[in-house]
Amino acid sequence: MDVRAYRIAYDGRPFHGFQRQPSVPTVSDAVLDALVALDLSADAGERTRPTPSGYAAAGRTDAGVSALAQTVAFDAPDWLSPRAFNAHLPETVRVWAVADVPDDFHATHDPTRRAYVYHLPAPDAGVDRAREAATRLSGRHDFHNLTPDDTGTTRTLDCTVTPDGDTLRVRVTAGGFPRQLVRRLVTVIRGVATGTDVEFVGRLLSPDPIDGPEGVAPAPPEPLVLATVEYPGVEFAAEPAAVAAVRETFHRQRRHGLAAARVAETVLDGVGDDGV
Repeated sequence: MDVRAYRIAYDGRPFHGFQRQPSVPTVSDAVLDALVALDLSADAGERTRPTPSGYAAAGRTDAGVSALAQTVAFDAPDWLSPRAFNAHLPETVRVWAVADVPDDFHATHDPTRRAYVYHLPAPDAGVDRAREAATRLSGRHDFHNLTPDDTGTTRTLDCTVTPDGDTLRVRVTAGGFPRQLVRRLVTVIRGVATGTDVEFVGRLLSPDPIDGPEGVAPAPPEPLVLATVEYPGVEFAAEPAAVAAVRETFHRQRRHGLAAARVAETVLDGVGDDGV
């Protein structure tokens, strides 16, 4: 068997993150259960679930975070197409592309760029102020005030803001991210866009610690998507049938979301500002 890498899209809301955890459902559990069903996993030993030889993933998305470009790689047979993989996955976890990669490929360590997109509901936000905050957060900084991590906090990133109706589309790109960094960046951008002094960004990026009441909490995880993971020299081939399955699943998700929004609007309109 050769090493193959698979692109996976998923709705992260029903899961407690990507990485395996005891007693709660995770995306990795769903992936590994599928490989067990396909008889492709090695002996589990003392582990909760077995893993195939060389198994690794691009990132550990938090509970509730979704993905377009999550990537897992392992020793796999040629017959394991995205469609065959999907036959044993829940419908909200869909493999849609595959690539043959070198034997020393590592899905976690080899990406040169990752990008997350956050869909920030912000009808009252000042777009220019949000963009100014994003510009100040871009570049190389020590983000120790925006992550619970104690090491690896200095990163070079690019942050952009694009208006999209009543939301702001915040895209953050870097080689890698400390824990919760993107969601805390979103909190900062939201704060500046709605009135916080933009100079607060400079305080956050200074060497002095900021915690307690002045600390920055992470924004909710559900609007966040792992959108891009780039590997130099690796070309993924999308499988048409698998892409169609992804589109069908997420078209349905979108319809459910639109219906839920309309129900909420009906209640809000009916109650009014001062009650019925």
